[in-house]
Amino acid sequence: MRLSEQTEVAGSVTVNVEWARRPQYGRYLDEFVPGQVFVHPRGYTFERGPMLDFSRVFMQCNPLYLNVEYAKAHGFPDLPASPQMVFNVTLSLGVHNDSEKAIANLGYYNVQFLRPVYPGDTLRGYTKVVDRKVRGEDKPGIVLIRTLSVNQHNQVVLQYERKIMVGYRGDRLPTTPAPTTPVDFPWVEHPVVDIPVNAGNYPGGLTGPNTYFEDFSLGDLIVHNNGRTITDEHMYWTYLVGNTHPLHFDRVYSTGLSGKMSGDPIVYGGLVFAWLEGLASRDVSENAVWELGFTEGYHTQPSISGDTVAALSRVVATETVPNNDALGIVTFQFIGVKNISAADALKQYGADLFIKENDKQKLSKEKLSNKIFEIERRLLIKRRPA
Repeated sequence: MRLSEQTEVAGSVTVNVEWARRPQYGRYLDEFVPGQVFVHPRGYTFERGPMLDFSRVFMQCNPLYLNVEYAKAHGFPDLPASPQMVFNVTLSLGVHNDSEKAIANLGYYNVQFLRPVYPGDTLRGYTKVVDRKVRGEDKPGIVLIRTLSVNQHNQVVLQYERKIMVGYRGDRLPTTPAPTTPVDFPWVEHPVVDIPVNAGNYPGGLTGPNTYFEDFSLGDLIVHNNGRTITDEHMYWTYLVGNTHPLHFDRVYSTGLSGKMSGDPIVYGGLVFAWLEGLASRDVSENAVWELGFTEGYHTQPSISGDTVAALSRVVATETVPNNDALGIVTFQFIGVKNISAADALKQYGADLFIKENDKQKLSKEKLSNKIFEIERRLLIKRRPA
């Protein structure tokens, strides 16, 4: 195509402010319809550099996500992306359609990692609206969605459910129209995890001696020693994983809100989870060969730049793996706190740390202002080599 001569023309075009467009993304409560399926825009190609950067910045200690030779020795064809990165990217892909107008992310449910993501893999995201609960015209409602990501081979990589709190549109501008063309939603009803189960032969010493399956017993409580102060770096990582909610990076937007969410940008919850998980990594997951998933979890308080987060883990179940004497499954109750050390939080709050915050009222207990996160996670962990 031959280019025509470029000349400046803006001055000759009359400004008409009535023609201004104000595109809006996400959805308000009355714009969600159960059964809708959204195909999320853009997609995301994983590259080795950002994968390693994510694992390092979020303090991952499992060499599976840091050492390609270790990964290959355990049967993986290449370095797999940290499941936390896959989770953050998949959730972020959906924000454009499903939660950019959300007031709060209420919880994660039935999170399942079905297969690894390798350098060069490209994920696409889909969300299906499952349910919409209305609580009155003057109150925000709750939307239950299912989100999944598929790779370039149309294989489901990750799937989960999420609840978001969303307000009515009222007299605000409408968002981009919902799709009208029917779209398949490839949710896997009876998932099978597709990973290698070779325990590996890589030289020892790259992981600690006390994080094999046999080292965890029902009721064990691990107080993770280090905390992590979050800075404005969180905005960069919000961009890197593709999250488009302005609450996480637009101070004009965040200070313009009313109520307790008004103020500095809120750290994207998926990143908070990733930092907490990294703090726990060398104590519980450095000998894991896979993150099987999360059963149910909640961000109970927001975090902002300057907050210091810390974590605790409690063993709530151990399982053998049928026909495999090299691996076992451990389920952890995982707790995050802020602006207090994990040790001091345990000393101050005791067993109350491990009671779900949503259950506190019926138990006549106060919610904990320092507690920011709670979830259960299942890890597939190597048994100690003979």
